[in-house]
Amino acid sequence: MGANMARRLKDVGYPVVAVFDSNREIATELSKELGCEAPGKLSRVSELSDAVFTVVTDDTAMRQIYFGDDNLFAHATGRFFINCATISPAVHVEVAKKGSDAGAMVVEAPMASSVTHAREGKLFLMLAGDRSAVDKAEPLLKDLSVKMQYIGGPGKASELKALVNMVMNINTAGLAEGLGLAEALGLDLKVVTEVFSQTGANSRVLETDGPDMLDREHSTFFSAAHAAKDSGIALNLAKEQGLNLPLLDASKRQYDRMIELGLGEIDKSGISELTFRSRRG
Repeated sequence: MGANMARRLKDVGYPVVAVFDSNREIATELSKELGCEAPGKLSRVSELSDAVFTVVTDDTAMRQIYFGDDNLFAHATGRFFINCATISPAVHVEVAKKGSDAGAMVVEAPMASSVTHAREGKLFLMLAGDRSAVDKAEPLLKDLSVKMQYIGGPGKASELKALVNMVMNINTAGLAEGLGLAEALGLDLKVVTEVFSQTGANSRVLETDGPDMLDREHSTFFSAAHAAKDSGIALNLAKEQGLNLPLLDASKRQYDRMIELGLGEIDKSGISELTFRSRRG
C-alpha cells in the first residue's frame, strides 16, 4: 500500500525523497524506481522530508518507528507525520501526544480502500487529530484520495476504522457459513449467490469474496491474519466499553483458527475453507 502511495505522489509531481521498509530489498528496489534515497535509518527519512507517510503492520511496529532508539521523531519540528495503519487507537493517541510535544503535526489517516485505489489516488481516508493539522495536510491528501472524512481528535479515526473492519470481517464469516450450508444442502452455489445479491443477504463482501469462496481462489488482498488482528482491536474496544459482542467474538475465533491451521497469510475469503464440508480434512 505504501509503495503505491509513493508512486502516486511522484506521478502528480511531489518530490519523493526517501522510502523506508523493514525489508531493505523492497526499499532499495522502490528507491531505484522512484529515483530517491532508501535510508538505513528512520531518522534520516524525517531529516530529508517535510511530510512522512507511515503504513505499518501492528502496534509494536508503530511504537518502534516512533519510540525506538532510531525513530522518525528525531527530526520532528514543523514536519507532517501522516499515519495510515490500522492499529490500536491508544497507540495513535500516544504518537500524536509525543509528536505535538516535539513540534510536529500528526495526522491519523487510516484507509478504507485497496492497493489499486492507492495507485490511482482514489483512497477513502478517515482523518483524525488536531483539526488545524488536518486542515493543513488536506491539500496533500486530496491528491491521494477520492474522499476524506474528518472524524475527530487523536484515536477517533482508528476507532472507526476498527469498526469498519469488524463489520466487514463478520460479513465475510457469515457469507462463508451461508455458502457452506448451501453446499451441504446440495444447492447450486451460483444460483445461491445470485439470489443473495437480490435480497437482504446482499453485502459488499458478496461481491468481493463470494466468487473467491466458490472458486477457492484466495490470493491475498486482505489476509486472515490481518482480519484476526483488526477484529482483536475492535474486541478490545468493546471490552473497554463493557460490551459483549458475540458475533465479533465468534468471527475472530474463526480467523484465529485459520492462523492455527497455517492459513493466516491467505485472503480472508479463505474462511470458507472452514465452512465447506467438502473442503475439510
